[in-house]
Amino acid sequence: MGFARTYSVALVGIQGHIVEVEADITAALPGFVLLGLPDASLSEAKDRVKSAAKNAGIPLPQRKITINLTPPTLAKRGSGFDLALVMAALQAAGELKIPEKIIYLGELGLDGSLRRIPGILPAVQAAVDTGFEYFVVPKENLEEAILVPGAQVRGFSSLAELLVASGIDEKNIKYPPVRKEFAGSSEEQKSKRFLDMAEVSGQSEGRFALEIAAAGAHHLLFKGPPGSGKTMLAERLPGILPPLDDSSAMDVTAIHSLCGTGTPRHELIREPPFEAPHHSASAPAILGGGSGIPKPGAISKAHRGVLFLDEAPEFKRTVLDSLRQPLESGQITLDRSIASAVYPARFQLVLAANPCPCGMNTGRGLECTCSSKERRNYFGRLSGPLLDRVDLHITVPRVQSHELALTEHNESSESIRTRVIQARAAQRERLAPYGLSTNAETNGRLLRGDLKLDAALLSPLLRAMDRGTITARGFDRVLRTAWTIADLEGKSSPAAEHLDLAMYFRNLHSTSPS
Repeated sequence: MGFARTYSVALVGIQGHIVEVEADITAALPGFVLLGLPDASLSEAKDRVKSAAKNAGIPLPQRKITINLTPPTLAKRGSGFDLALVMAALQAAGELKIPEKIIYLGELGLDGSLRRIPGILPAVQAAVDTGFEYFVVPKENLEEAILVPGAQVRGFSSLAELLVASGIDEKNIKYPPVRKEFAGSSEEQKSKRFLDMAEVSGQSEGRFALEIAAAGAHHLLFKGPPGSGKTMLAERLPGILPPLDDSSAMDVTAIHSLCGTGTPRHELIREPPFEAPHHSASAPAILGGGSGIPKPGAISKAHRGVLFLDEAPEFKRTVLDSLRQPLESGQITLDRSIASAVYPARFQLVLAANPCPCGMNTGRGLECTCSSKERRNYFGRLSGPLLDRVDLHITVPRVQSHELALTEHNESSESIRTRVIQARAAQRERLAPYGLSTNAETNGRLLRGDLKLDAALLSPLLRAMDRGTITARGFDRVLRTAWTIADLEGKSSPAAEHLDLAMYFRNLHSTSPS
């Protein structure tokens, strides 16, 4: 009987921490003690480990087994430590010897099978960043784990396979029954197909505003009567966004890996995600939360993509206002007594709202049954500070009958996406010296410094600010939008018409765009 050590990874949010799994076996009354702040699911690993080892043909000795998870002050949760626990215990029992520093990640079935766990990608990435190179994971996690550069990964379907590969005599090994191939592992899983802008009838202003939003990563609000196409437009925004670069794709894939939803990942997520929670969603569902270590919410799942809030005034105002901080910082910090988790949350916010509860307050002679107080209270659920962070405010009118027949002449998402990619390339070239990539990320210091526009050009915007119709934050956001419009037209800097159009989309002009 003796001592052994293996290694695993504990995830706190999307950040991974190396955990040393120390096993000690002594000649005392049989028992299994697990130390190091395990949660309930991890505490249950004691029984899973004993049954898995027995059913694999190498039972643990009838001695006192003490396993400590270091650092002891770090909260640990989940079944992903099972494999590291059993390998440490078997080494301490003298059954095998592993010379390399290997990270073990995986859940054990009672029959000794190895089962897929969530969060493999961020766990492997964290270990590689720390200096680890070798990994053992469940076979169902293998293709996701090898997406991390610098990781040498082996995947096994059972503890028996791993023990034989580690040098144990196969004569005593028992393999669990062969399970059917994991659902979704076939090549039927295809990349997501986005809806096409060619299907949208009319709405020239809404289409152009959507293109501006995609090109500069701006937030936008669609306001209009029911059936005017607000949702239809918003759902087509991901289809005109550029594909994710390597860094963004790794972050997005890591978040979705941590959520543990869907089938195993065989490649990085390259298309911007789209999240559209129902208006009854709670704050933890939107922001993230839960007991113990908080889990990511919709805003983190929408990282580098789109968060669409349809019927936005129907959301609780506390939920809407809680978006203000992540809209500015691009991340969300969730504090709990046991741990604090930080998740990325740099998303594009798209809001859709009717003008009033009945939706008929359009100013075109339609009968509205709402009182003036009901109208104020309804749209007042979208607070001023939240709307001040939205760059584009678009009124979406009802589609006219003659516009329905012109669908075949509408521009497709593919051609719009080409212009968006070209505009993003211009932004990256201009903003690269400042460590930025999109106009939406530029700050006031830069806009009034190296990117400062001529004072005569800014005079209409300055007058609006003096009248109190725009805040300092709104001032900067109009400038960001003007730069994006100029990028779409291939101009080196905004002209008067670009600034005027940006102000119009901020509801600062009464003149419609030409």
